[in-house]
Amino acid sequence: MVLLSSLLLVLCVLVGVAFLTLLERKVLGYIQIRKGPNKVGYMGLLQPFSDAIKLFTKEQIYPFMSNYYLYYMSPIFNLFLSLLLWMCLPMLSNLFNFNLGILFILCISSLSVYTIMLAGWSSNSNYAMLGGMRAVAQTISYEVSLSLILLSFLFMVLSLNLLEFMKFQKFIWFIFLMFPLCLMWFVSSLAETNRTPFDFAEGESELVSGFNVEYSSGGFALIFLAEYSNILFMSMLCCMLFLGGDFSSMLFMLKLVFMSFMWIWVRGTLPRFRYDKLMYLAWKSFLPISLNYLMFFFGMKLFILSLLI
Repeated sequence: MVLLSSLLLVLCVLVGVAFLTLLERKVLGYIQIRKGPNKVGYMGLLQPFSDAIKLFTKEQIYPFMSNYYLYYMSPIFNLFLSLLLWMCLPMLSNLFNFNLGILFILCISSLSVYTIMLAGWSSNSNYAMLGGMRAVAQTISYEVSLSLILLSFLFMVLSLNLLEFMKFQKFIWFIFLMFPLCLMWFVSSLAETNRTPFDFAEGESELVSGFNVEYSSGGFALIFLAEYSNILFMSMLCCMLFLGGDFSSMLFMLKLVFMSFMWIWVRGTLPRFRYDKLMYLAWKSFLPISLNYLMFFFGMKLFILSLLI
């Protein structure tokens, strides 16, 4: 049953990713006052599947100077890690819902940096290498503040189980209690998923698409799938942490779609950030603020516990 549920979950995530790409192209189209894909199928509904067929049937090129095995394994491992993240989803059937779910998320998401780094390095291209190095520097600077913001949420709940967030937000959502932290979490999630305005790893103007520049057909498609799977997962995490987290209701799905839409909305609205300003934001703004909040919640929890005792 566990294997069957996992397989079903992975398939649903992949279908969700397919339609997220369609949603993105449609929303960006309307933001730029054009239609977006509308030829394949009714209103372009079959566009993601025709894209997948096109990508996977294209010729797979192999750069002569690349490190063959690493070059081929990096996209596969990248997608594997992004799908593995979904295994801690708090299913009501208790899929892999163990008490250290948040710790599992942190471990797997920090591992996915290595695949980007190896993809950039194994291509043996200067542009790809530069893109990989940027992605690593960006992720390291954001994961520190991301973990500290998450710790503030964890101090409120005093558990690493995702289902606890659902119980604690029965009467009031955490977004009303920690609004600045929720905004910081959203911005950090944008940087974590390498999305606009923080898509430095694939800055077309200076890097020619970044770490994935040497990939074509299947390899490119797998990197693409992994990125959108991560976007969906971070949207789900946002809903769990501060938008009620009522996983069993239909409203949760609407919240998830709205959070995914926010990613696309930001992409259509904001220009790319400057690289040194991103580092400045991460180390000099987010880190001190999240540390102060962490100490505040820590003190508050101690005070409440002392009252209870």
